[in-house]
Amino acid sequence: MNPKEMADGPPLVSVILPLFDKARTVEAALRSVTSQGFRDLEIIVVDDGSRDSGPAIVRAFPDPRIRLIHQENAGPGAARNRGIAEARGRYLAFMDADDEWMPGFLDRALNILEADGSLAAVTLAWLDEPGSVPTVPGFRRRGLSDGIQPIAPALDAARLVAMVIFMWPVSTVVRTAAARRFGGFYEHGARYGEDGHLWIKVLLNEPVYFSLQPAAHFHREASALSGNRRALRPVEPFLTDPDDVRQVCPEALRDLLERFLCLRALKTACTMAYWGRWRDGVALRRRFFHPVCRRSALYWISLAAATPLGALAGRLDRLRKGIR
Repeated sequence: MNPKEMADGPPLVSVILPLFDKARTVEAALRSVTSQGFRDLEIIVVDDGSRDSGPAIVRAFPDPRIRLIHQENAGPGAARNRGIAEARGRYLAFMDADDEWMPGFLDRALNILEADGSLAAVTLAWLDEPGSVPTVPGFRRRGLSDGIQPIAPALDAARLVAMVIFMWPVSTVVRTAAARRFGGFYEHGARYGEDGHLWIKVLLNEPVYFSLQPAAHFHREASALSGNRRALRPVEPFLTDPDDVRQVCPEALRDLLERFLCLRALKTACTMAYWGRWRDGVALRRRFFHPVCRRSALYWISLAAATPLGALAGRLDRLRKGIR
């Protein structure tokens, strides 16, 4: 079968697009999907309680492959999981209502997945908008390269952190079976980091392929949380509910996971201190302490930041920038 053509029966790919108050951008997102050369797909738009005209724009969009599903507002993880439950495809691709794929995105991702049946997922690089800023140089400096990502007990936890960050939903295609096996995206009211909670599970258990050639545009200026620099972000779910990840972590990789959690806790402790919650930062550092993390510069930075003096420095910096 030519994968560019529609096939009889279920589609090969289910594209899941959560929608919440994105009337201004959802049409461009849909056009980036429907203009792909690959045609054997369904597009599941999950209206997560939108209050604007976004759902009407979707209904009027001229493509019979689109299905619009409505639910009460429950957050991006719940919206994507509703799409996963409805999906009929062998693969899942994720499109946010304010982002776009480049031409050929699906062809590139599926060629990699179809060539190696052991792969659980493939992630391609993206450009940050506005300005089409390349993200690849930064990830290369953090040790990422093209190909299957090797996960071993001795892996530097900082590289695992980079892998999780690289697995942006808009540029990731995952086997439906793998996403369902690991419980989908984190829900429980989470509004930030629900994707990383799934990706760390996948990385610890299944082969994942990275392609460091940009294939999508991520619009930070349109993102309420990922592009936010003017308020404290919620704590990532793998820090609020780490046991959910620990339960599926292979025994040989347990220490790697704990070092990963420690590094993320140190980073979050610094952020908490900047926003005045230095005591919460101290508690988080203590909860996830791992002795190996003393070798990280982030350990010593967080030690200085998560203090009254660090909180004062953060307050003064916010005043300088006009942030309350």
